[in-house]
Amino acid sequence: MLSCVVIGNNVKLQNNVSVYDDVTLEDDVFCGPSMVFTNVYNPRSAIPRKDEYRSTHVKRGVSIGANATIVCGVTLGEYCFIGAGAVITKDVKPYALMAGVPAQPIGWMSRHGERLDLPLTGYGDAECPATGERYRLDGDTLGRLDGTAS
Repeated sequence: MLSCVVIGNNVKLQNNVSVYDDVTLEDDVFCGPSMVFTNVYNPRSAIPRKDEYRSTHVKRGVSIGANATIVCGVTLGEYCFIGAGAVITKDVKPYALMAGVPAQPIGWMSRHGERLDLPLTGYGDAECPATGERYRLDGDTLGRLDGTAS
């Protein structure tokens, strides 16, 4: 089985970032200092598990804070924002702001990286304070109002 790392255009890997096999970073991803990806869910030194790697997919525009850990086998949705020191153990929705150990959603972020004034779930519209882009919350999913996926 061939395993590899895929790194898109304009990806920023800060000091001491660890990226292992089966991690895909799409375009415009930011990986803060000393954050780490894993690729084996239950490692043991004496037991080879290269055939058990779990793929991790980081979608376009994601920002991952310093010292965060991304446990293998998850997808980080477009433009989500992972706070410093967070531990991601599950898939993350697009535009979600995540923090804690294990990480939980605490809000929503615009593509520009500005916090949006919306509840975690429910219905409503918000505007990015920096760009004026508009977003709509529908239940527990946030999308841009101009109709594009990201």
